[in-house]
Amino acid sequence: MVLRTEQLVEVLNHARAAFPTIRRITSYARAKTVSRKSLDELTALRAAGLNRLHIGMESGSDAVLSLVQKGVTQAEQIRAGQLVMAAGIELSEYFMPGLGGRELSEEHVVESATVLAAINPTFIRIRSTVPVPGTPLYQRMIEGHWTPLTEEEKVREIQACLERLDGVTSTVQSDHIMNLLEDVAGRLPEDRQTMLEPIERFLNMAPSDRECFIVGRRIGRYRCVADYVRLNEVEMLRGELVKRFGSVEQGIQAILVNFV
Repeated sequence: MVLRTEQLVEVLNHARAAFPTIRRITSYARAKTVSRKSLDELTALRAAGLNRLHIGMESGSDAVLSLVQKGVTQAEQIRAGQLVMAAGIELSEYFMPGLGGRELSEEHVVESATVLAAINPTFIRIRSTVPVPGTPLYQRMIEGHWTPLTEEEKVREIQACLERLDGVTSTVQSDHIMNLLEDVAGRLPEDRQTMLEPIERFLNMAPSDRECFIVGRRIGRYRCVADYVRLNEVEMLRGELVKRFGSVEQGIQAILVNFV
């Protein structure tokens, strides 16, 4: 989307000519880039065959966006998303539970829900935050300026965000291994309670069961909360993580780094 619109139209036309049976052409894009295009330009791209855009919103909070040096503002995100939807292009917006850390958690959830409600994208995709060594966010964590959320706290952020998405008709997808609860998926508003049920089921588990589910999920023994049963190998690994790292949470952070 950083290309000139005329050039991108030419690319799209060539793609459709070369592949006559093509059904969808998708591009990733930055909200700042898209916000600089006019509705007429985006409509022309849709007519040329651009069916869907994926935009990494990550957070709707200006404070969080500044923290992670996203290079975009809440207003630019809303403008970009609304333009894409008005042009008839399907839109996936990505929300990252935990990105604000414990310090900005509430603002992160509230402002992200504000942006998503203003845009009402085709899809809302969940991508849970994992600080990776070598990144500025990881360095901030090491220096004590950013406190990562626990797995449970990230789940609570997802719950709080879903509860705030009034008037939204997006399809929510948790289709990534980084996410603890893969079964938080459905169409708003009709599936809201269905999506909240696995969250509530997880949060209502006994603490030891929650920890075992987290460990089992991260080593591939469970995909959904409904899959959970106590397994000896999972309980043994839970004990090893506590012994080696001091807590299950610290051990899980070490495991997740290898997922990125």
